[in-house]
Amino acid sequence: MTESTRALPDPEYLEFPSVGERVRNGRDLRNTAPLESHAVWKPSADRIEPLATLEAQSAQRMPDLIPIRYGRMAASPFSYFRGGAGVMAGDLATTPTSGLVMQLCGDAHLLNFGIFETPERALIFGLNDFDETLPGPFEWDVKRLAASVEIAGRELGFSPIARRKATVASVRAYREAMGEFAEMRNLDVWYARLPARDLKIRLEELADRRSSAEAKKRIRQALQRDHLRAFDRLVVRDGESLRFISNPPLLTPVEDLLDGEQRGRYEEVVQEFLRQYRSSLSADRQQLVESYRYVHMARKVVGVGSVGTRAWVVLFVGRDSGDPMLLQLKEAPESVLTPYVGPTRFASQGRRVVEGQRLMQAAGDHLLGCYDLLAWDGHHRDFYVRQLWDGKASIDVAKLTPKGLRAYGENCGWTLARGHARSGDRIALGAYLGEDDTFEQAVATFAAAYADTNDGDHAALLDAVADGRIDAAPGI
Repeated sequence: MTESTRALPDPEYLEFPSVGERVRNGRDLRNTAPLESHAVWKPSADRIEPLATLEAQSAQRMPDLIPIRYGRMAASPFSYFRGGAGVMAGDLATTPTSGLVMQLCGDAHLLNFGIFETPERALIFGLNDFDETLPGPFEWDVKRLAASVEIAGRELGFSPIARRKATVASVRAYREAMGEFAEMRNLDVWYARLPARDLKIRLEELADRRSSAEAKKRIRQALQRDHLRAFDRLVVRDGESLRFISNPPLLTPVEDLLDGEQRGRYEEVVQEFLRQYRSSLSADRQQLVESYRYVHMARKVVGVGSVGTRAWVVLFVGRDSGDPMLLQLKEAPESVLTPYVGPTRFASQGRRVVEGQRLMQAAGDHLLGCYDLLAWDGHHRDFYVRQLWDGKASIDVAKLTPKGLRAYGENCGWTLARGHARSGDRIALGAYLGEDDTFEQAVATFAAAYADTNDGDHAALLDAVADGRIDAAPGI
């Protein structure tokens, strides 16, 4: 063999197990974590009191907003579930785990999926909330999704058979999608998307007129729900200037919240936010943001589980007052998963959310960024930044039929699988899940049992409100 034909050394410094090895690894995990074990749910004897978990979270939040959070959670068992990600994280940590780690959404319930526009202005269906994202056992996301399907079905008055069909279908869609992703080329997985129209088509195929009408409505809403519509609803002209309307406690202009000392730091804090946020963007996005001028900001109450964390909306104008840009700044405390999977590897919680979203989401907001600073109250806080109302809409689950819930859950299952496939060993996971229905049947059993626990936890919250231990502001 001549010098020119001799094999060169492999310069790759990363180990790449073969497909066969990855398949064997996934199958071998069934010995330590059988698929049937995912059916198991029973509150442990030393389970932390759920109200204690909620109150510990409240201690880190804005006191005047806490009653709104409790009021929203008290509205129904499903509303309670939406706000109880921290409670369920502690519960999931006591269940059998597969050992297959993926980037988790951390709060993958039905209403954290929806329709949104890509930067190319195409409508797709996907995950849209990453406040709790961290790497962890894949099944935690799947079980939270499945439990949300079961709980929503109960709230809609569906029969146990209909609820189980919807839950099984959601998890089956996850398993089958993961099997498909395991066979795909890496780049094809990365580019996979679920067009919003696919949900509408699926509902039409089921001859489900009511649910199909809801999907059509939300697609129309997404097309209209942009920054200009938000501008019309949230901003008022005050003489020659623009400012956010005052509608406390849901929307409160910044000047109504700052005391004398905080007012003195107003300019400093805003300038630092702008500097850090711009620097967190790519160079071309920095150029875009720098073409806008800061005008005003207001505190905005959002969601259920997020109520009490600091959330702001910020108004910028570009060419003139008819060229607005609206951003949402959302506080990023530690993920509720942190006590069970460990802290983030990133320097800030805002960066944790941004990087998790970029990894899991099919097409992220091109103005997504983050910052961390000494806030007006003198405490160091992390935030992430995204556009407000950038073509986003959520399906109203209350408008779905049993067939509609099943189809919607299937879309959520596919979407979740896609997010996991981009971040973990999809080949090992596909092999672990297998080709029969063992996994989905087990998770559906877990979901029904966990829904019973959620019902009891919701009742305990209502009791605490009734006897005055917890202050809840209903209907806000």
